[in-house]
Amino acid sequence: MTPTHTFRTATAADAPRIAALVESAYRGDASRAGWTTEADFLHGRRTDVTEIDELLTGENGRFVLFERDGVIGASCYIEHQGPVCYFGMFSVHPPLQGAGIGRLVIEEVERIAREEWGSERIEMTVIDIRAELIAWYERRGYVRTGRTKAFPYGDERFGLPQRDDLRFEYLVKDLGR
Repeated sequence: MTPTHTFRTATAADAPRIAALVESAYRGDASRAGWTTEADFLHGRRTDVTEIDELLTGENGRFVLFERDGVIGASCYIEHQGPVCYFGMFSVHPPLQGAGIGRLVIEEVERIAREEWGSERIEMTVIDIRAELIAWYERRGYVRTGRTKAFPYGDERFGLPQRDDLRFEYLVKDLGR
């Protein structure tokens, strides 16, 4: 029997588990079990419970959780910004990466953006050296814009850069309203 999955909006009680999931997907040796690791070019923390709590109490955003058999396997933060849905902090538990969970989460985010918020497009930023990750988003219909923003060097909330050429690139997807 195939395990079932559900989606739900996170609550304040989920903040520690979300923070741990994000950390496990992006930083440290545990992140190397998956393919989304940033451990080779960013050290330090990616987030913490305080940041997750702040995002959870915001008016226009929410964390979407993917659960299978009662266990959180993925999460992401989405924010309603008028005609745009911002998508970020997307994390899949490293041992579960490559099993199609990411695609299911993207589909749910697009459904929420289109049906619940009436958004016209989804926008995200990705560190532009992440070629494999950007290619994964492109296969799901996201487009590189060429628009970039500087990496916040010196702001330890984003990690401790191990190279000096990091920047974010905007990716977008038209929801075809």
